[in-house]
Amino acid sequence: MGALARTLRYLGLGGGDTDSLAADLAAHREARSEPAGLGAGLIFKGEVAGEGDFHIAGRFEGDINVTGRVLVGEGADVDANINARAIVVGGTVRGNLSAATRVEILPTGVLTGTLKTGSFSAADGAAVKGEIWIERPAAGPAEESR
Repeated sequence: MGALARTLRYLGLGGGDTDSLAADLAAHREARSEPAGLGAGLIFKGEVAGEGDFHIAGRFEGDINVTGRVLVGEGADVDANINARAIVVGGTVRGNLSAATRVEILPTGVLTGTLKTGSFSAADGAAVKGEIWIERPAAGPAEESR
């Protein structure tokens, strides 16, 4: 079982067969790289940018700009602006979030800030304080010609 599958199962997302989750897993397999991570008990201040996923279990302050998913684990504490394909929040996040596909707030998740995404879900028990902007993805060239 890969690191992403273990993390998804840990975050309570391993059992779902949603199209978006399947797409995320397929994209991860195609990338053929392990996600970067910040372990529990570690503190990082600065900027993380690049291709792939980023998992946070510790304390992070700064900016995150990645092409994959950002997974904020239960107990993690994040003060950051996050820009990613998808974002899953199981800990505490203070900052502005922008996700191309979706943002999910788990039952243990707390978000304070503005969020802009194509799809949003918050589980029972989650806390969200701020603005939520849900925008449809831009139409592709085939759809524009209709």
